[in-house]
Amino acid sequence: MDQTYITPEVKALIGMEGEPQTCWEPVERSEIRRFAQAVMDDDPIFWNDDYAKNTRYGGVVAPPLFPLFAHRRPPDTPDPLAEAVTNPDFDGFAGLMTTGLPPVPLPHLPRLLNGGNEVEFYQLPRLGDRITARSKYLDIYEKTGRSGTMVFIVIETRYTNQHDELLMVSRVTLIRR
Repeated sequence: MDQTYITPEVKALIGMEGEPQTCWEPVERSEIRRFAQAVMDDDPIFWNDDYAKNTRYGGVVAPPLFPLFAHRRPPDTPDPLAEAVTNPDFDGFAGLMTTGLPPVPLPHLPRLLNGGNEVEFYQLPRLGDRITARSKYLDIYEKTGRSGTMVFIVIETRYTNQHDELLMVSRVTLIRR
C-alpha cells in the first residue's frame, strides 16, 4: 500500500474551527488610506468624507480585500519574522496567518505553496469596525503529481464586523509537498 499523509490525526482536523481572531484595534482612516495606496486604488470613497457621504455607503469605507490584511500584530507581542534570523528554512509564512487553527502535522512535507484563493464579498468595512476572522479547515486531501505526493489544505475564513455582519469569506488552498 502506498504511503498516505492523511492520517487519522490529520483527518480529525477537517471541519475544525479556530478561535475567533479579533483585530486589536478598529478600522482606522490612516490604515484605509495606506491600504488603498498600496493597491493603487484612488477612489475617493476610501478617503474623501464629502464624496463618500453621498454614496450608498454614506461614509468612508475600506477597499474590499482590507479584512485579509487588517490583523496586525498587537504591541508587545513577538515579531513573527524574528524566526527568519535563526532558521534558514523559515518560509516567511508560518506564524503570519491569524487563523486560530492548529498546524496540520505534516513534518515530512516541509514546502508550502499557495494553491489559490477564492473570495466572496458581502459588504465593505467601515471606519470604526472591529473585524473578526474565524477560520475552519474545509478539507485536507492528497494527490500524487510528477514531483510526488502533495497535500492540499483548504481553509475558509469568515470575516465579520462587531455586529456579526458578514464582510467577506476567503478560501485559501495551501499545498504542502
